[in-house]
Amino acid sequence: MEILRYSAFTDRPDGGNPAGVVLDAQGLDETDMLRIAEEVGFSETAFVTAAETPDHTHRVRYFSPRAEVDFCGHATVATAVALAERGAPGALAFETNAGRVDVITEADGGGLGATLTSVPASSEPVAPQHLVSALEALGWSKDDLDPAFPAHVAFAGNYHLMLAAASRERLADLAYDFEALEALSRDQNWTTVHLFHRQSDTLFHARDPFPLGGVVEDPATGAAAAAFGGYLRTIGWEAVGTPITVLQGYDMGRPSVLTVTTDPSDPRVSVRGQAVVLT
Repeated sequence: MEILRYSAFTDRPDGGNPAGVVLDAQGLDETDMLRIAEEVGFSETAFVTAAETPDHTHRVRYFSPRAEVDFCGHATVATAVALAERGAPGALAFETNAGRVDVITEADGGGLGATLTSVPASSEPVAPQHLVSALEALGWSKDDLDPAFPAHVAFAGNYHLMLAAASRERLADLAYDFEALEALSRDQNWTTVHLFHRQSDTLFHARDPFPLGGVVEDPATGAAAAAFGGYLRTIGWEAVGTPITVLQGYDMGRPSVLTVTTDPSDPRVSVRGQAVVLT
């Protein structure tokens, strides 16, 4: 069994979010996959657990070092690029625990990129008491929030709390209570907390604490980016329909670029990025 290592949402090995990829995971059980994910040590490892079907559909499961996750965007991009490098066609489909995720790979600036299309996305306001608990765990106050973006819980395969920082400085200063946010995330089934700041209508900065997976911060979170696209559509953001760039990982020294496209007539959300091999 070969364990591949890629970094997704970047065109350089020292950027993006690293992911493990196992293209032939048939015969592995959950204990095996969790053990391998722990050994790899990245926030997620993807396992292709069933042979490719005639329509190029693959069964894919995702594991953090602590538990299985229903869907992972950066590991999806990494897996699609790994398959493309081994001769898979440009159009693929992944059957995940969250549902079917279509993926298209293509050449991108001398490398390979992938666009995933999520399961149908949705978003709704977070309960006031859970917002208070999240702010306490983060060490934020309500004055730290941008009133143009109401706090929501958004879904595009996983649930993510959406919180908008009123300033770039607030977003850059991330020091939170790991145990408290982990307990709240577990109780509310939030995979990450998606913290973001608007630089312009189509450019956002983001940070994603991921204590549920045992990770202080994720440098690129494709699942949260997809949920963010659904959130923007739900709140009526005027730039919906135009590609939106999300810059993540810059504050932790692993710059990542995610392109999010939301079609007002389609409940799904597309997220695009490159991936490169780690050696």
